Amino acid sequence: MNSALIQHHPTRANIHAHRPKLSHPKRFVETKNLSQAEWLEVRRQGIGSSDCAAACGLNPYISMLELWMIKTGRIQQNIEDESEGHAPLYWGKQLEPLVAEYYSMYTNYKVRRVNAVLQHPDPDKHFMLANLDYSVVGDADVQILECKTAGEYGAKLWRDGVPLYVLCQVQHQLAVTGKKAAHICVLICGHETRIFKVTRSESVIQHIINAERYFWECVEKDIPPEADASESAAKALQLLYPEHVPLSTTDLSEDEQANQQFEQLIQTRNQIEKHQEQFDLLKHQLQAKMQGAERATFKVGSVTWKKSKDSISLDSKALLKLHPEYLNQFSQSKQGTRRFNIYTDAD
Repeated sequence: MNSALIQHHPTRANIHAHRPKLSHPKRFVETKNLSQAEWLEVRRQGIGSSDCAAACGLNPYISMLELWMIKTGRIQQNIEDESEGHAPLYWGKQLEPLVAEYYSMYTNYKVRRVNAVLQHPDPDKHFMLANLDYSVVGDADVQILECKTAGEYGAKLWRDGVPLYVLCQVQHQLAVTGKKAAHICVLICGHETRIFKVTRSESVIQHIINAERYFWECVEKDIPPEADASESAAKALQLLYPEHVPLSTTDLSEDEQANQQFEQLIQTRNQIEKHQEQFDLLKHQLQAKMQGAERATFKVGSVTWKKSKDSISLDSKALLKLHPEYLNQFSQSKQGTRRFNIYTDAD
């Protein structure tokens, strides 16, 4: 591994000189002998540190809506099969002790496993849970170690320091445990190691608490939070409302917000169509200039225009015309999804 680079990652706000008195967390559940099913059930009972960014609407991989569906039991937690060697979760779990060992070697601080899910000591924040990777022993300044691994895609998120969703995770851990600071040790693409320090920020923690309290109220009241623009939200909406009621109509004509959203939807669609037309025009003009060349280079980049490999496909219509019995012998059902179409008075 390359030598680690310890960086102090600035928090979103300065720490107040007179920090509130911090208390010790509760040991909510011992985790040493938990089965995966038991572990998933524990996770449903609160907001863990890895849930924090999603509950705040800041996770690039999972939306508030999908997390809400997991916490309310509508869908199961998407945990990859750890027996599959290619799964990122598998390799992250296998490499975590090596990352921790490297951290200890580089910093000369011992680390210790915390085999428990911790709970915020304040009953008003009972929904805040945390499962730490390690506690740091013998460092008066830093008490928590969070180990991360990043592949080729994930490495881009670490270019400018700790990604926002990881900062949320660590500040949540500091909130639950009452600790002052944490180190994040990240292994990037298997050969580069960086160590970042994240200091407790009461301002950031208060924002997290407010956002998580709103989210947990949605869970307790069984009311879905607002959807965002992510693929995760699109998937969650399809799962939440998979069927339509034939010939049914919801009248939103008196809903001022809904009418504004519909008008913005039409305007945005028109802008997309206009930009798509401009994009296609510029692409075709460049293709005409390239002629038979595979690549064209410019001052600030390049484009390629390559022919894909020839392929052979099955003419299923012709096959079924000759052998209609094959449809019953080799049929495969595919569940339909709801399509969203837009109509205006001008259509």
